[in-house]
Amino acid sequence: MTKYILALGAAAAAFSAMPAEARHYTNHTRCTRWHNHRCVAWHRMTRWQVHHRRQMMRRAAAYRVGYRFAPTYSYTEYSALPQPVVTRYHLRDNYRYVNDNGYVYVVNPTTYRVTRVISIP
Repeated sequence: MTKYILALGAAAAAFSAMPAEARHYTNHTRCTRWHNHRCVAWHRMTRWQVHHRRQMMRRAAAYRVGYRFAPTYSYTEYSALPQPVVTRYHLRDNYRYVNDNGYVYVVNPTTYRVTRVISIP
């Protein structure tokens, strides 16, 4: 038990001796410069940047343009779509729609591929 307390104290002393800016950064990196489709410059991200990036990824659309839904997918009825979205984006009943997580996905009825992604405010 004494060894554990001494080790914990030594770690706390080493951590407190570290400069404040070193504690601010994480081991997460991101590419900041590309050349010929290869990353040539990497920078470490701060804790705030990592947190912000994760929040943005959670809010991102689940499906992108070109994603293919199955023909048997349970599509949203045209009449069930929010009327302001239908009016603003000129949606028609000859397409299929998926309403999920704050997004309306416009799906081509012949290829079952997403042609538009509309964010619902």
